[in-house]
Amino acid sequence: MAQAAGLVFEDLRVEGLQRVSATRVFSAFPVQLHQEISQAELVQASKTLFETGLFDDIKLEQDNGLLLVVVKERPSIDSIKITGNDKIKKEELEKGLAQSGLKAGQIFQRVALEQIELELERMYHGLGRYSANIVTEVEPISENRVILKVKINEGEVATIRHINFTGNDRFDNKTLQKRFELEAKQHWSLFNSASQYSRPKLQGDLERLRNWYLDRGYLKFSVDSTQVSISADHLDVFVTINVTEGDAYKVKEIKLSGDLVVDPEEILDKVALTPGETFSRTKLVNSTEAIRKRLGEEGFTFANVNAVPELHDDKTVSITLYVAPGKRTYVRRINFTGNVTTKDAVLRREITQMEAASASTDSIKTSKERLERLGYFKSVQVETPRVAGTDDQIDVNFSVEEQASGSLNASVGFSQNSGVIFGAGVKQNNFLGSGNDVSFSVNKSDTTQKLDISVFDPYYTLDGVSRGISMFYQESNLASSDISGFATDAYGVKVTFGYPITETTRVGATIAADNTRVYTGDDPVAEVLNFISTEGDTHRAYKLGVFITDNKLNRGIMATAGSYQKLSAEVAVPGSDDTFYKVEYKNRYFVPLNDDYSIKLRTDLAYADGYGDNPLLPFYEHYFSGGLGSVRGYRGNSLGPKSTPTGTAEATAFGGNALIETGAELIYPLWFIEDRSSLQTTVFIDAGNVFSTQCASVSTNCTSGIDLSELRMSVGAGLTWLAPIGPLDFSIARALNAKADDDTEFFQFSIGQTF
Repeated sequence: MAQAAGLVFEDLRVEGLQRVSATRVFSAFPVQLHQEISQAELVQASKTLFETGLFDDIKLEQDNGLLLVVVKERPSIDSIKITGNDKIKKEELEKGLAQSGLKAGQIFQRVALEQIELELERMYHGLGRYSANIVTEVEPISENRVILKVKINEGEVATIRHINFTGNDRFDNKTLQKRFELEAKQHWSLFNSASQYSRPKLQGDLERLRNWYLDRGYLKFSVDSTQVSISADHLDVFVTINVTEGDAYKVKEIKLSGDLVVDPEEILDKVALTPGETFSRTKLVNSTEAIRKRLGEEGFTFANVNAVPELHDDKTVSITLYVAPGKRTYVRRINFTGNVTTKDAVLRREITQMEAASASTDSIKTSKERLERLGYFKSVQVETPRVAGTDDQIDVNFSVEEQASGSLNASVGFSQNSGVIFGAGVKQNNFLGSGNDVSFSVNKSDTTQKLDISVFDPYYTLDGVSRGISMFYQESNLASSDISGFATDAYGVKVTFGYPITETTRVGATIAADNTRVYTGDDPVAEVLNFISTEGDTHRAYKLGVFITDNKLNRGIMATAGSYQKLSAEVAVPGSDDTFYKVEYKNRYFVPLNDDYSIKLRTDLAYADGYGDNPLLPFYEHYFSGGLGSVRGYRGNSLGPKSTPTGTAEATAFGGNALIETGAELIYPLWFIEDRSSLQTTVFIDAGNVFSTQCASVSTNCTSGIDLSELRMSVGAGLTWLAPIGPLDFSIARALNAKADDDTEFFQFSIGQTF
């Protein structure tokens, strides 16, 4: 009868609190003062308080209207110590523990600890480590705190012993296993990562298998089930995959439906599938993507193209392409971030997408490529978020990361061909962020003293006409550069104009005048003595030139995709002391193999000759070959016809009027380098030489004509690094067909040639 009677409490107190506040207890303990409560309700109230998970024990005591709640708080977590983990980072494990409520400062709950043991084991099982073992310990310390110790034995990765397929009648097991990255471990194999089982890898392989069947027309293919059994020691895995292949379907017809805002014939031209051929999922996906891209060019940036196949009993499929262009999208703003030095105007003039105009995915892509081609930026990213509150406007946000595009300092470097190089001045491809190329330099080396001044404005006019002006003065002692017997002093000026005729093609013209004085060295050669005696030692030339370039490279520096071509011609016009012409062709072509590997093909061709009353090409206009940037593995400027010494000096390279060089390089990454934008490594094969189509009458070491069998070849590896002090180029190469009088070099380098 007493227990059934109601209870009324005049006061409520809590004892035993350390970290939990009394307010939190009162809010979780549904007992009101001065109100009648039954004994059963009081018991339920204590259970409600216990369910908060804050206490290990709760006692209720009553005394003359006082209700005393005596609690024993659960300990708090002082720290979590994880040991033994190697394959999963500590941060990832701590994140998983925190999601389960286990982190420093939180109340410790043992049930969560047991759950996390199972969760960690599941994570390791996903990596194929079925023998992984997780042991946890709880170490009590002062002030009702605990240290959690998680000891991990990651175990060994289980290896696949056998992969078996069932239900496959059209293709045998061996054919299907070739579609998998996972493979069964061979008895003779000591280590093979492909045989290490991983659930994500298996899921990826199953998706590849599904796509492989769909690309061959098996539209009803399915993976019915997958059984993975594990040996008793948890080290061997046996995989069985049950599939249903169905029949191969051919395309019956392709139909269009929806809002066809583009000419239907033009849409159908984007479809890679044709009636009568076997269905291919990849071709269909590529087709819908091509159609979406075409709609994007018309401003329908968020167009949807859905392909719906309809299967027929005669094993054919009709494909209906539902086109939903949505609203035409317009560009509200074009924004730039990351350009600390480069002015917005320099970036904006490269943008072919206009603000307030309809958005064109093609124009946005072209704009990104034009920015990358400048060579000012390490990376260029573009995003096109919707404008909040609208369904037909986007912003185009370009994010750039600038890279060094020049230098403003003194420089000291070394080149094998030129010796020690001292220089001072300024060279900026993006001068003060203006987009102009400015160079002023004074350089002195063992072979050359040179002053250069040049200014190039790529936007001399608003419609993209470029103008460049350059002046130079040079004193050279070429005896130290393997071209002994003479030296030259020269000065001149050159003006260049260029005009864009397409997005990537530019034509231009050059006007130049220079003066060259030739004098003999300590060991003169017969060709130079003969030239001075018949033509004099001072020569003025007035030159006119034209050129056309086509630049489709993906980057201005260290390109990995695209192409570059330049064809130029220059003539020393009548009125010059010597009349001659030069025709040159340069080609660079990159074939991307994937995101990391590319093949680079290069070709350099040049031909020069005299014309008019005195059809003689001055020898100081000769081409030279060999060395870095040419045919590596041979000493710089050492290939081609030799001079004819008049004294005891040895015959050295004298150059020629025809140059042929070619090469192929495989660009590959160094796996331990994260930022590869300023580092490029290659393996290469080079070939080239220079020839003289007409030898001087006094020459005894020259054979006239172009003989392709005389092309020199080499193979090797190279590295280029855009260091803060300037470009560093290294190569190791082996000459393949060097002759007895060739000068070869296994290791070649150039450091700090800033100007």
